[in-house]
Amino acid sequence: MKNPVLFANRLLATLPVKDRQQVLANCESVKLQLAEVISEPGEQIHHVYFPTNSFVSMMTAPDDHAGLEVRLVGNEGMIGTPLILGIDVTLLRTFVQGAGSAWRMTSEHFRDAMKGSEALQTTLNRYVYVLTNQIELMVACTRFHVLEVRLARWLLMTQDRAHSDHFHVTHEFLSRMLGVRRVGITKAATALQQQGLIHYSRGNITVLDRTGLKTIACGCYGAAEAIYDQILG
Repeated sequence: MKNPVLFANRLLATLPVKDRQQVLANCESVKLQLAEVISEPGEQIHHVYFPTNSFVSMMTAPDDHAGLEVRLVGNEGMIGTPLILGIDVTLLRTFVQGAGSAWRMTSEHFRDAMKGSEALQTTLNRYVYVLTNQIELMVACTRFHVLEVRLARWLLMTQDRAHSDHFHVTHEFLSRMLGVRRVGITKAATALQQQGLIHYSRGNITVLDRTGLKTIACGCYGAAEAIYDQILG
């Protein structure tokens, strides 16, 4: 039996106790290291991951651009969602943004678990639905909202998954995540700092006023989280 202290994945927590225990029986606890690459576009998926106190970034990698973050996954979700749909290849670059622990399961055991648990299959189907809605919201935010709004939303999402008011991220990294020039990140971060919402120094960010950040981020933050709570509880 795995150490229950390590279990803190919200997606797995929605399962009935028996189904959850069957899943965890075929998982191993692993430590994910900062900047560790989990997969590259076109690679076969060999494992799924259920983060507990780690979080992972997933990026598109078009030929004519450095990339854009399309998903940020912490203990509310999982890595390896194509397998839910019967697809064993990923199209995204996946790497660790926040070091920590996760449950890891082989793709074979994952397929067997879905076949053997109607509750797991239902939960995963709902998770795919939630992801689809979240991606739609993010596309609209990226297209219509200014960088300061997008940065505020990203900081709130990262704070949620880091489970801390403090985290380390450079301007260069943020420019890659949000698909903009570094100078734009500098201006947006400076604006948030001047309003007393964050403190930023040498890559170290401290969220000082979460409520204020939510005001800046408007409906971009909260809508996706509300969908998760409504569908998955």
